[in-house]
Amino acid sequence: MPQTSPADAPQTTRTARETKPRAKSGKTPIIQVRNLEKTYTTARGALTLFSKLSLDVQTGEMVAIVGQSGAGKSTLLHILGALDAPTAGTVTCASVNVALLSQQEAAAFRNREIGYVWQFHYLLPEFTALENVAMPLLARGVNKREALATAANWLREVDLEDRGGHRPGELSGGEQQRVALARALVNNPRLLLADEPTGDLDEATASRVFDLIERLHTSHGLTSIIVTHNMDLAARSTRILRLEAGRLASGRLAAPVYTPQTGPRAGKI
Repeated sequence: MPQTSPADAPQTTRTARETKPRAKSGKTPIIQVRNLEKTYTTARGALTLFSKLSLDVQTGEMVAIVGQSGAGKSTLLHILGALDAPTAGTVTCASVNVALLSQQEAAAFRNREIGYVWQFHYLLPEFTALENVAMPLLARGVNKREALATAANWLREVDLEDRGGHRPGELSGGEQQRVALARALVNNPRLLLADEPTGDLDEATASRVFDLIERLHTSHGLTSIIVTHNMDLAARSTRILRLEAGRLASGRLAAPVYTPQTGPRAGKI
């Protein structure tokens, strides 16, 4: 499932040369959700996942969303990222009411503002790691030479500069997810949305991948929302929200999300 398509191509580009950390502000929420409702029609009648759900996410936060399977965590993430539309309510993301976007406008918005990481990496098996990372740039119309140079910079960011010529099948699970993370961020988005990004990894590798997410979150001034079942990893976020019975219950605020790691967790993934 590639993250971009030719329809995802706005008029301007940002490259790795422009990925310096953004100024963080805790005053204006980058995400504002008001009275969100999502209802599906099923054979047994209407199924409502959310009703009157509201949420604010401040610029620079790393928010973990937890909850039982089937609670609607992934659906909520898709709505926040303009991959799905709510039945009712408003979803303002990066000053845009994404609930009102046309399909084409939503595609351009996603490409410009949001990076996605999924539980499965969705890398294209016939292309190298370098080419996979460059795909979103090529979809935007960036020339191939610049796209590959920017992709190479991002592979260095995730400590895979020596693996750019390898195809996904030649990489470990942790390496594949790091390539997927580089691909998610190659367009320098403001938001990182991650749906169980460590769900397919063993405990040690999952912790190292999360270390990397934390580091990139901080160094590139991201706002991150991460759906996870791993409470140990969720506890490393700045805030935990539990989705239950269609409502979000706030958790505690934590210390800053990134502290340089030493010992076994700082190793290669």
